Amino acid sequence: MGKFSKGTYYFNPEEFDLQSTIDENLALVEVQAARKKIRIESDCKDQCLVYGDMRMIQTVLRNLISNAIKFTSPGGEIFVFVKKSDNQYQISVKDNGVGIIPENIPKLFTVGSNYSTSGTSHEKGTGLGLILCREFVEKHGGKIWVESEAGKGSVFSFTLPLITDYEFLK
Repeated sequence: MGKFSKGTYYFNPEEFDLQSTIDENLALVEVQAARKKIRIESDCKDQCLVYGDMRMIQTVLRNLISNAIKFTSPGGEIFVFVKKSDNQYQISVKDNGVGIIPENIPKLFTVGSNYSTSGTSHEKGTGLGLILCREFVEKHGGKIWVESEAGKGSVFSFTLPLITDYEFLK
């Protein structure tokens, strides 16, 4: 299991089920979503075995889902979906929230930009969560990005290589 030491998180990959991890994270934000009457669904119904640091991936999922709740108006919807391709899983969190104007998108994953906005119910943020997500995803050899349209919502996605592509981690 990974541990913190002097501000550093040790990378400790293991095989784990992505579907269970998504379900666990959805359960953790259930109250937060219920307060805003936001419906959350996941299309990941089958076991998806991945090899990575489960705590890092849990942090990424929790951050993306919490942000989706934060920036979705009461009564909105959030969908978590997983798509498998030849060499990776793509995990996406889609909301029908406030969206992001194009000039702010590059600031989201950039250290030093100090970009943060209040949520639809005036929730506060630090602007550091997505930077941490980027670092954790890149540690797994994946990529993270966002597609968004102001007033229509956002889709935050990241990739994890399939278990057979994790040889470089060992």
